[in-house]
Formats: sequence, structure tokens, C-alpha cells
Amino acid sequence: MLPPFPPRSPRRSSTPALLLLGGLSALAGGLLSFSPPAHGGQAGGSTTPTLGEALAPSSGVQLELTEHLRRIGAVFYGAWWCPACFRQKSLFGQQAGDRLPYVECDKTSEGRERCQAEGIKAYPTWVLGNKRVEGVQTIEELKRWSGFIRTTETGSP
Repeated sequence: MLPPFPPRSPRRSSTPALLLLGGLSALAGGLLSFSPPAHGGQAGGSTTPTLGEALAPSSGVQLELTEHLRRIGAVFYGAWWCPACFRQKSLFGQQAGDRLPYVECDKTSEGRERCQAEGIKAYPTWVLGNKRVEGVQTIEELKRWSGFIRTTETGSP
């Protein structure tokens, strides 16, 4: 058993903790872009602008999987403040991550209502018809879940 924490002295300053939190907040703000879409969310703009931008470029498999998910009607539900949602998007790389079939659940009343109607309880959640998976899914897991079969000659399905 661990010994109890010593009593906190009332003279201790919380300044270092506040500085640390402020620094983490600034760091997170610098890594994650929460700005609105550049084109007002219109065609050609990112479908996931509030989740930040992935750092790595997308591979052919990531791009093909994103288009497959869009084509079959899969939907990725998330929230702008969700670190797991940012990780999910980042697994697809820059270009594919920007094209994911994404619904923002916590930025507008329309998004909140859509997610509530869909019964979304955790972020990220992927929905395809009556199939649903919660939490960050690997590219391989999403390929299996969605029935993805690679159409190009290089690489494996």
C-alpha cells in the first residue's frame, strides 16, 4: 500500500501547475487546428476540419479505403475536442483524412441532434447500416469491418 500524500501547505503556489496547463493548452492549440473549413464546408474542402490536420501524406491504400467508406455509406462520428478522433483521422494521413465521411457531434445543434438520433455514445464511432464500432479503429480493422477489397494490383487487400 502506498503512503498517503502529505497534506498540502496552504502557502504553496498553484502558479507552476497553471503554467504547465497553459503550456499544454498552447501546445495542443498549435497541434490541432480548430478553425472552420476554408471553403465554408463546400465541395473540395475538408470534411474533418475541426479535428486538426494529419502530419503524414496519405498512401494509396488509405485513399482507396476512404473512398470505399464514402461509397458504401459508412459514417465516422466524432467531436472537435476528442483526441481519439484526431488519432483516428491521422491514421488516414492528410489527403484521405480530409475526405473521411465525418459528422461533427459537438459543434452545432444540427450535429448534436444527428448524433443523438443515431445513438452515438462514444467517440469515435463508425456506423455502416446496422453495424457499428466504437473507439479508434486501425486501417486493417476498418478494411475488415467494411468489406474493403483493394482494386489495384500492388499491395494486399
